[in-house]
Amino acid sequence: METVLEIKGLCKSYGDFELRNLNLSLEKGTLTGFIGPNGAGKTTTIKSILNMIAPDAGTIRVLGMDSVSGDLEIKSKLGIVLDDGHFYEDLTLKKMKNLIAPMYPVWNEGAYQSYMEKFSLPEEKKIKDLSRGMRMKYALVLALSHEAELFILDEPTSGLDPLVRSELIEILKDIVLEENKTVLMSTHITSDLDKIADYLFFLFDGQIILQGQKDEMKEGHAVVKGDASALPPDYENYFVGISKSAYGFEGLTDKKAALKKLLPVNTVYEVPTIEDIMLYYIRRHK
Repeated sequence: METVLEIKGLCKSYGDFELRNLNLSLEKGTLTGFIGPNGAGKTTTIKSILNMIAPDAGTIRVLGMDSVSGDLEIKSKLGIVLDDGHFYEDLTLKKMKNLIAPMYPVWNEGAYQSYMEKFSLPEEKKIKDLSRGMRMKYALVLALSHEAELFILDEPTSGLDPLVRSELIEILKDIVLEENKTVLMSTHITSDLDKIADYLFFLFDGQIILQGQKDEMKEGHAVVKGDASALPPDYENYFVGISKSAYGFEGLTDKKAALKKLLPVNTVYEVPTIEDIMLYYIRRHK
């Protein structure tokens, strides 16, 4: 498949924070979740991709171009939805569009009008009067209207109520499936990615600690629950993390087949959520 984004050996230091030797690649027509706790380095990585900050080391290629030398051409093909919006608050949506559209070599006014209607966005409303969910939709409309190839989203569903979050997730799903676009979605709301992600990169303390295809990652792990007295002496070797109490144990394993040979048949094995996996790996690395 075609590689749309490739990062090799990315490093960046900020005082007591360091992004260390980050490697990441995205394939065309996929949605990749870039997840981790606040302060893990997600925004630093995104700003490096967008050439907003200069890395200390490493290379970034976006749509086959170097992120620095190809900056202007790359940005004409990116759909960027950042947490803080970057819109002029006192402009109406129509005036904001009229300001932005001439900046792009390609602008599809028909697509713009169609998406505005589809997402029920009023052109005469001012940016400052939009809800957070409407701002996210509007940013996506602008990106779709200049026919962006790669969408980079930084916490797009943070602070939204569940109904609006669900609606935005469906929009993103359509962008990938129907438009054959590529999406990198940075978020700490992992339940959204359970529904739509193809690939996952877990970032913690400036390093990628786990990566892979989402379904394979979930199938390769299990949340295990059972009687603590049945655990073998070397049980910690079989778990990413485990907790025990007077009522039994619960843990995350990546060695399910081996455990099934060791533990009683009444032991419970559950498919983990992305949040389960992330929390256990973060605890282990802490």
